[in-house]
Amino acid sequence: DGVVYEFDEEKRAWFPKIDEDFIAAYQYHYGTNVAQQQETTTQVQTTTDQVPSGPSAAKAVNTAPKQLGQASKDRKAPQTEGWFDVDGSKNTNVYVSGLPADISEEEFIELMGKCGIIMQDDDTKEYKVKLYKDSDGQLKGDGRCCYLKVESVDLALQILDGSVFKNSTISVERATFTMKGQYNPSLRKKKKNTKKRKKNTQEKLLSWTESQSNKRSKLDKIIIIKNIFHPDEFEEDPTYITELKTAVKEECEAKFGSVKKIIIFDRHPEGVISITFANPEDCDKCLEVMNGRYFAKRKLLAEKWDGHTNYQIEETDKERENRLKKWEAYIEEDDD
Repeated sequence: DGVVYEFDEEKRAWFPKIDEDFIAAYQYHYGTNVAQQQETTTQVQTTTDQVPSGPSAAKAVNTAPKQLGQASKDRKAPQTEGWFDVDGSKNTNVYVSGLPADISEEEFIELMGKCGIIMQDDDTKEYKVKLYKDSDGQLKGDGRCCYLKVESVDLALQILDGSVFKNSTISVERATFTMKGQYNPSLRKKKKNTKKRKKNTQEKLLSWTESQSNKRSKLDKIIIIKNIFHPDEFEEDPTYITELKTAVKEECEAKFGSVKKIIIFDRHPEGVISITFANPEDCDKCLEVMNGRYFAKRKLLAEKWDGHTNYQIEETDKERENRLKKWEAYIEEDDD
């Protein structure tokens, strides 16, 4: 590279030789002002025969950038720690109010996902949504959603603002962040070098694959069928619950698709069973066929599970005692 080195006998090592050519090359790369250049040139001319070597030369090389380059470099002033404002053109958060009190996080994600891709946490992979609660832990009817792109915010304002969801008119607006309390730098989270990981997450969200384009909620795999039995039928014939489960599973798998689980709520007065399919498309076909169909002279009512309703009814101690007595009588009849 054109740099001349001198061998230091005492240190048994090579060091750059400080001469006129070295100073000129250094000024070419790092720059200097005119006054410094004239002063440095004068010093080099008067001290050519006294050029330091060895460790002193290395020391001169190390300190030269501080003396020559400091005036030409524009260093950024340190940023003042404190609260900051979010640029509206880069804010991908929306605030939603007027939500029904029984909304679930899955339903909120499905609702907001109609307008774009929702951001996911780099570590947990959970969607960046939040349903606000009061001091008692009850939903307040408002929430926040963070999209991947700003364009999704505009689309949500056009489509979802003023729309009706579960008999509730919702309002959508750009989220604004206000300062609460004094800024405490000790509570600030340590920055992680997640730039590369965040980029991979965004690319994965933006990639259009068949599995993501057809991704649906787990609730779309569960169907609730009512009026398919009467609780008294199980008391008259305790084996009927097994027969009913087998018959429903065989018919569903033959007509619609693979069934993962069937639950019979034998004590529910509406005669409720739940069927969980392996694929949501099979559940859609079952819903279309079963809803309004007649079974054992009963008209069936089929619907998707809402994710909240618990159809399990616990029996009292007295009811349990009567059920065991009837079961014992049933066993004795079989023995006879």
